[in-house]
Amino acid sequence: MTATTPKATSGIPSFCEGIQYFSETVPGFETYGKAPAIATGSSAIADPADPAAVFQTMLGADALRYLTLQVTASKASGHPGGFASQAEAYAALVMLGHKNIVTEVGHHAPGFYSAMFLDRSLEDMGIVNVQQVRDKFREKDGLLGHLSGFIPGLLAPAGPLGQGQHFAMAGALLHRDKLFAFTMGDGGMGEPYPMSSMGHFHTAYPSVTNFLPVLVWNGYSQEHHSMVSTKTNAEMIAYWQGNGFEEVILVDAKEFDDQNQPEDYVDSTAFSLEQRMAFTKAVLQGVDKAAKSALGGKLTVFIIKQLKGAGVHARGAKSHNLYPKDTLDAPHIVSALKERALTAEAWQLVRTNCERAGGGPAAKTVVTEFTLPLADLGELPLEEFAVGGEPKISTTAMGVLVGKVGERDRTFLVTNADGNEASAIANINQALKIIHPTTDDLYNQSPNGQVYEPLSEDACAGLAVGLSLFGARSLWCSYESFAINGLPIWQTVTQAMAELRRPTPATVTLFTAGALEQGRNGWTHQRPEIEAYFAAMMRNGNVFPLFPPDANSIQACYEWALTARNKGVVITASKSPLPIRTTFEQTRQGLQDGAIVLHEIDSPQASQNQGGSKKVVFAVVGDMTLMPVFEAAAFLETEGIGVRIVSVVNPRRLYRPTDVAWDTCSEADGGFLSDDKFAELFGGDALIGVTGGASGMLEPVMLRSNCRRDTFAWKRGETTASAGQLMAFNGLTAEALTKRAIELVH
Repeated sequence: MTATTPKATSGIPSFCEGIQYFSETVPGFETYGKAPAIATGSSAIADPADPAAVFQTMLGADALRYLTLQVTASKASGHPGGFASQAEAYAALVMLGHKNIVTEVGHHAPGFYSAMFLDRSLEDMGIVNVQQVRDKFREKDGLLGHLSGFIPGLLAPAGPLGQGQHFAMAGALLHRDKLFAFTMGDGGMGEPYPMSSMGHFHTAYPSVTNFLPVLVWNGYSQEHHSMVSTKTNAEMIAYWQGNGFEEVILVDAKEFDDQNQPEDYVDSTAFSLEQRMAFTKAVLQGVDKAAKSALGGKLTVFIIKQLKGAGVHARGAKSHNLYPKDTLDAPHIVSALKERALTAEAWQLVRTNCERAGGGPAAKTVVTEFTLPLADLGELPLEEFAVGGEPKISTTAMGVLVGKVGERDRTFLVTNADGNEASAIANINQALKIIHPTTDDLYNQSPNGQVYEPLSEDACAGLAVGLSLFGARSLWCSYESFAINGLPIWQTVTQAMAELRRPTPATVTLFTAGALEQGRNGWTHQRPEIEAYFAAMMRNGNVFPLFPPDANSIQACYEWALTARNKGVVITASKSPLPIRTTFEQTRQGLQDGAIVLHEIDSPQASQNQGGSKKVVFAVVGDMTLMPVFEAAAFLETEGIGVRIVSVVNPRRLYRPTDVAWDTCSEADGGFLSDDKFAELFGGDALIGVTGGASGMLEPVMLRSNCRRDTFAWKRGETTASAGQLMAFNGLTAEALTKRAIELVH
């Protein structure tokens, strides 16, 4: 092919504006490009063995390569190499009518954007030509460097590796008649979780096989050879079979090479036309077979083995990303673009196929472009316990409601790393049953249960947040000490929800405050620093950590969480019986204001209108931490010092509006406590913030307070015999609080 500049070519479709180079001819086009392989009124090719369909799939792959390289080079930044090595597989999925495609590889973003441009999905964000794709790439409110929830037609975010399978499995679970393919890099395959999470899912849901891993086996990761690069084809097939995959379909470009490329991983774009078509035909037929197998009840993987960077500016790991030198004017970029250039007629043919595939643009057809219908939960059976009455376990009280939600919404799923009973929520297992192929009433197991219990927190969090992102209700339960291992995907999804272009149920978690309750288990079970993550994430605008002080409060918190949209709601509570201190109405007000007053006594001097009255305000995060605070209050009152105990239920509300990026979120929530109400709650002569977790959760209070103030917070874990001893180790005692309060007011 010889390439020319746009000015030398006439009849260019308007969407091609911005394409740098066009070819004068495309070998084979006159024979195989006479009419779109996806006919008018069809959503897929009729026959994957049809030479025209094969040729046009190859054209689609080259169009994706060209756009990926030109778009990234326009900013001398981005990642073209990984996507380029699997362009035939992506093009094959599209030509076969499958557009519910996700990825675990954030670095495939420019390729996915190119695909969304070709099928006109990006027109929903005002991008109608290639120049605009170039202009918007890696720009704010544009095509971000990694996939996000903001881009039309893309089902899920991508960035951290090892996550794509969760989204594909969530989609497959909710939509049994559709294929959910996800691309997976051979570098990402080395992450610890993808295979185990798919294995557990398949054991739990043996009939839900309509998700399809597409392994991009290109021999390289970001900066070096991938760790699986030395495997033989037989070893790779055996690896997947050993992990439960019944159908393993591998297409190796090396078997079609007629250019004597010396390495195990080769570039198919260097082949003759005949062999390029032979390779593309094998991919197209292989993907077709894999899709039908996955939809037909077999756990299936498709593997495309081709050199990283095939058809772009460099090969191997050197093709992974661009540097400042890799501009559109650089000779090696110019050469690569000219090599991949198409005629204007070929561009139009590719676009027509992409538009028709799957029944229309992905932005109009994929499942996440629609709000999933949800079951009506009706009125939940909340039980309001008497204030001051018998102590109750908060998590158990919430568990009753969770059971009812699952009974009324059969798509609802609870995930836990095999620890509901240990968190005093065995009632969830009893009501909804643990999903297991072995029915066992003693362990509340049933193949048709709604409690998903892998041992991996990543797998727990991944499926729960994937379901929420795709529009369903879910609940992820954990000890706060272990939840850190599932936080990356939760964080990914909450950020995506902040950008999402449609409402979706909040992703809700219940974390048992194990730090103060698990002293005997040593420091491994005491990791409340996860609260520091949530404290930092509050400033994102859509993350709401909730700290109900008792069993009444937790019910109102969960009731609120079920109505929340596009939020990450984190409920942290104890699994021990604790006093009932609030009414439902108090917590509902606290969810709106951020905090509630649990106890207030003015000093005797104040009540007698005498001078010298002093008041200490305790701002308390958590439930068990209230115990030493109430003890301290009782002593301070005997010393003639007034006390107000304020339970911080919803700390995100206590920031000022300017502290939080709430107005950048879809489904924006701009509720914040006013200065006057803040002064009513927290004004005094001294303020002491108290938390059994990370001190960062108290930041909004400390930021706004003008009192003399101090903070008592978690320092580190230790093996102790009781919660009281553990709090004492961390300085959270009535004596210490009393001493500091007196110092502050005097």
